[in-house]
Amino acid sequence: MLIALFRLLSFLPLPVLHGIGASLGWLIYLLSPSYRLRLQHNIKLAGFQEYTRSAVSEAGKSILELPFIWCADPTRVLKTATIENWEVAQRALDAGQGVIFLTPHLGCFEIIAQSIAIRTPLTVLYRPPRKKALQPLMEGARSRDSLFLAPANLTGVRQMLKALKKGAPVGLLPDQVPQQGEGIWADFFGRPAYTMTLSSKLHSMTGAPIILTYAQRLPWGKGYVIRFVPFDALTTQTLDGTPEHQATAINLAMEKLISFCPDQYFWSYNRYKKPANAVTAPTNNNN
Repeated sequence: MLIALFRLLSFLPLPVLHGIGASLGWLIYLLSPSYRLRLQHNIKLAGFQEYTRSAVSEAGKSILELPFIWCADPTRVLKTATIENWEVAQRALDAGQGVIFLTPHLGCFEIIAQSIAIRTPLTVLYRPPRKKALQPLMEGARSRDSLFLAPANLTGVRQMLKALKKGAPVGLLPDQVPQQGEGIWADFFGRPAYTMTLSSKLHSMTGAPIILTYAQRLPWGKGYVIRFVPFDALTTQTLDGTPEHQATAINLAMEKLISFCPDQYFWSYNRYKKPANAVTAPTNNNN
């Protein structure tokens, strides 16, 4: 039923989906106190509360664009995306050490892997959704020609290492809360957030450069602009030192990237939760 609904919605023009999505964003915001409070708290903590109203609309657009991104004809989907500076990524690929693409929950992050995969084979880290009904949708959308899924476990890590050692790129969401205690606590907008260490480990093991990328949603459903930003262009922090230092450096780079279009970050995501088996977060006055 859900797959049929998504396929039906995928025939609608993107401006229509974004228009409906903006209204849906406000409906959820008004009807769900927990959603509303988390969005308000997180965006205020980051210092972007003046973007709250537009963030509500953008969050709704991110939901209604999924049928289009996942189920519409790939050619039609990719026509909506303009890549602004692919040469940044191409130079890194030409060096032959692979590339680690980090894509936070910013803008339409779902379209980025498709756009990269038409230029070079890409392996992305994949965690099955909690709602089983979404699994066939997500797997069908994310596993396409030249786009390979690596499960979020040891097998997937080995798959990503193998790709990097062949000089191929990999991609992952750096702000996704890791499960089963395999992360560490590092500040994210001034508050400890449980942060994955995989990206810095892959970098240390292979020497592959890290590039952050995001797809900014254009107004009125006009499409997306995908941009690539080298890690060292976002922060002076290095990825040397302890895992805590590395995770903090990754989070600082993400903070800078989010500042480019703060209303399109997924502020309602429970970024500061404590997963099972994780140690207790350090004390912080901002908690």
